[in-house]
Amino acid sequence: MAEKAGLGWTGKHSLILNEETGSWFFLGELLVDLPLPTDTPVDNQCGKCVACMTSCPTQAIVAEGVVDARRCISYLTIEYDGVIPLEFRHAIGNRIYGCDDCQLVCPFNREAELTLEADFHCRPSLDQQPLSTLFNWDEETFLSLTQGSAIRRIGIKKWRRNLAIAMGNASYDAEIVASLQARHGEDALVDAHIEWALGEQESKRQRIDVTELPTGTRRLVRIIEKGLPRDA
Repeated sequence: MAEKAGLGWTGKHSLILNEETGSWFFLGELLVDLPLPTDTPVDNQCGKCVACMTSCPTQAIVAEGVVDARRCISYLTIEYDGVIPLEFRHAIGNRIYGCDDCQLVCPFNREAELTLEADFHCRPSLDQQPLSTLFNWDEETFLSLTQGSAIRRIGIKKWRRNLAIAMGNASYDAEIVASLQARHGEDALVDAHIEWALGEQESKRQRIDVTELPTGTRRLVRIIEKGLPRDA
């Protein structure tokens, strides 16, 4: 309907694109009985650009204008209620709520003006906070600090689920490990992701330990790995 109304064209990321404002806007509608002039659609201006398709972390844009929600990080972290498949967890990185990489790389969004609406700006309670701090919020704190934000609707369980994945993808941090262990056993959905995250953190810790071994010991390790693979 927006396309027919001339607001823009459907981009390859499946969102409406406007030449002046890109795709950073909401669509709304008014139901009225007033006679209005008929608008005409605008031409699709994406051309040969496929930046949105090639930059998608999980390759969720499977064809021009077609997004496979089962692969989309925005869907997985916001709408999906279950256990996030293993194949997408590394690609999620530290994205806790949504993604929008396909919009960030779109050339038509480079010149789009930032909104003056304060509610759409980052809140101090979320800006550059350590992952463990966000993960340690109790439900009351979560509801209070996300009040009026779309983040609130995913609830505390999915919030912690998403954070657990981000913590697993983070560099090794003893504080992250302690935070994950402290919440293990509280909820089955979150536990599945905590266990994965703890495994990721442990593997990174082991790599750090090997890197920080004395020079002579590291040389011995290389000799064993090369000459005695069975015992390596």
